[in-house]
Amino acid sequence: MINLNLSTLIYRPVTQIFDFVCTPENDFQWQYGTLASNRLSRDVGVIGSFFRSVGHLMGQRIISTFEVTEYEPNRKYGFKSLSGPLNSHTSYTFEMAGGSTKVNISAQVNAVNSLQLNEIILEKKMRKQLKENLALLKEILETKQTQPAILAAN
Repeated sequence: MINLNLSTLIYRPVTQIFDFVCTPENDFQWQYGTLASNRLSRDVGVIGSFFRSVGHLMGQRIISTFEVTEYEPNRKYGFKSLSGPLNSHTSYTFEMAGGSTKVNISAQVNAVNSLQLNEIILEKKMRKQLKENLALLKEILETKQTQPAILAAN
């Protein structure tokens, strides 16, 4: 089993970050390898709701269905895979840290045998990808809010 734990600080209110992360339709904007993601249930903010993601991992196209397992507004969001090449459980927590929000991600992953992947290589690639995802999330959310102020000043 692969266990990954990473975090970053984002200079934005918790509510903005939580709402963005918990909206599956936003995933392709900040998760490398995600081509599309959409809700299968009316509301993803309910434990037991579902979403599907289409992407690629290590050169293979993957389609996975996920079930929301944790949902505490502005505090915690988690989901587990129900289908796809990886058995995974991912959890995000959000907390205020000074003037920023600390975003923590914890993921436990098992590769399904059909992938025939070396677990050490998979762990390195996934850790790198999660770091890049958090950096992109930070960039998008911090830049997103400053652009209107810059435009208004000119």
